[in-house]
Amino acid sequence: MRILVVEDDDRTAQHLVRGLSESGHVVDRAADGALGLAMALEDIYDIAVVDRMLPELDGISLVRRLRDENRHLPVLILSAIASARDRAEGLRAGSDDYLAKPFQFSELLARLEALARRADRARGQAVLRVGDLSLDLRARLGMRGAQDIGLQPREFLLLETLMRNAHRAVSRGMLLEAAWDYDFEPKGNIIDMHMHRLRRKVDGDTNTPLIHTIAGVGYMLSDVPPRKRS
Repeated sequence: MRILVVEDDDRTAQHLVRGLSESGHVVDRAADGALGLAMALEDIYDIAVVDRMLPELDGISLVRRLRDENRHLPVLILSAIASARDRAEGLRAGSDDYLAKPFQFSELLARLEALARRADRARGQAVLRVGDLSLDLRARLGMRGAQDIGLQPREFLLLETLMRNAHRAVSRGMLLEAAWDYDFEPKGNIIDMHMHRLRRKVDGDTNTPLIHTIAGVGYMLSDVPPRKRS
């Protein structure tokens, strides 16, 4: 998943970013509510973790603004302000979950995974399929036919992006956004290098390749070979 963390406390933010990254997710951090809202409105995140007491724009207002814009990004509020009344206010504002500080990282991760599963069920996309390739978003497992293709975390994110955009060209920029955070500075042909490894796992020696290079654009995942440009 690509996760947005909106947290002004540097120590807490570093703990969240490190833990979520080590769990295989791509994480971006905003240190104030105004920037967090702007980033959330970019529609590139799967879920957001939002502190309640933030400079510029508080977490409750951030969530309300998101919902006013009809954005359905799942949001978990993470706050030391966590009485029953406070939690109810956060949920009524439009958050999907509310967790009190201090917290156990394992519980936070479990709650985020539960929110992601709920969102996937709402989209009818717990498992993505193209041809005989399937990607289980809950188990984080890729299969080609009956064979586990052994995806690494970043490969999973790249393949998820391709499968969510099946039969459409996906630019290298979109793939970079999906699998690396904002602070990453790409060097050389890093996308092509990762895609080469992913293609070996997905297509191997099969006679029916699914990953196709689109010259001048990026890549496409399709069980129907794309038409060549004239």
